[in-house]
Amino acid sequence: MTARTSIAVLTGGGDVPGLNAVIKSVVYRATEMGRNVIGIRKGWKGLTHMNPAEKFDATYARELTRENTRTIDRTGGTVLHTSRTNPRRVATNKTPEHLSSAQLGKLATDGKSYDFTPIVLENLERLGVGCLIAIGGDDTLSFAAALSSHGFPVIGVPKTMDNDVRGTEYCIGFSTAITRAKDSITRQRTTLGSHERIGIFRIFGRDSGFTALYTAYVTSTRCLIPEYPFDLDLVSKLLVEDKRNNPSNYSVAVVSEGAVWKEGTVGEVGEADAYGHRKKVDIGHALADEIQKRTGEETVTSDLTYDLRSGDPDAIDKIVAITFANIALDLIRDGVTGRMVGVQNGCYAHAALPASSSGVRKIDIATQYNTERYRPNYASKLGEPILLSRA
Repeated sequence: MTARTSIAVLTGGGDVPGLNAVIKSVVYRATEMGRNVIGIRKGWKGLTHMNPAEKFDATYARELTRENTRTIDRTGGTVLHTSRTNPRRVATNKTPEHLSSAQLGKLATDGKSYDFTPIVLENLERLGVGCLIAIGGDDTLSFAAALSSHGFPVIGVPKTMDNDVRGTEYCIGFSTAITRAKDSITRQRTTLGSHERIGIFRIFGRDSGFTALYTAYVTSTRCLIPEYPFDLDLVSKLLVEDKRNNPSNYSVAVVSEGAVWKEGTVGEVGEADAYGHRKKVDIGHALADEIQKRTGEETVTSDLTYDLRSGDPDAIDKIVAITFANIALDLIRDGVTGRMVGVQNGCYAHAALPASSSGVRKIDIATQYNTERYRPNYASKLGEPILLSRA
């Protein structure tokens, strides 16, 4: 437990299809390299809350072997479970019971939360971890970057249905989300047509509109994204025109959860999470209500959010997950850390771990989005990478 030869792996933030394929591939490749793997459970919480008095705290850590990971890639979710814990902001009322007041007193605090970075480093050393593979979105990877800045060897693997992590054109979970959204919209067209309604489909995308944009790309629908505040009257007019030009007398718009209109704002509700995010008011219902008021047309909303992250990954996500894991092990083998695997210019690559200050990747409005029609741009793609946008 003291020799730092183990490789640890964790999943943080929201689950997406493909995480288990990364975990399994890490285990299989690591064992070929003669390294054992420790799975950290419940994301960063596993490293902030595990009890050092227990030799191996099974609540927050487990040994991963070929035998116990053999079939995990056939299902979605994450066998390691996850959380949105931010080790740099552990609330004073959520600290683990085994830590004494004296131990907490050694940690930096603002009176509301503690910085548990030293605890995380202590636990990694106690477990004999020589390198950590952190699978997550920009929040999870921002703390991976913080650990790397403290000198700890870390490799990041990007995952998020929003596909908005800087330094990569692709994040695990994105293809499955688009596939599921396309299938759901295609099915619901029959109901929209039967009742002659305008359908509003709310989709993930708090700060970036990639999921809405690509869903619109494959379903030939309007889309509204956070990067471009929309004109509510123009959107209403376009959707009514679409409806009247459709033999089945219906129309469709896909809207990112973080989209806003020029004439007003969509607020936030609930308590902020450990990374400072609050939930957005449901833009789908707000938009549908406004369109119905302006046009008199009947509207209906459908929430395409959590269903998109459930179940097993599609072929693209599984291919990328397996490949990302093996590139991560290639980097560890070569002694390269402090990096994130990813895709750049359509090719597998690695980049710097994204810091929290860098923000999320956003759509290039000038090249990817038609602001007059609220549609994706389909023209001038020759020479572009397959995912239509560069890192």
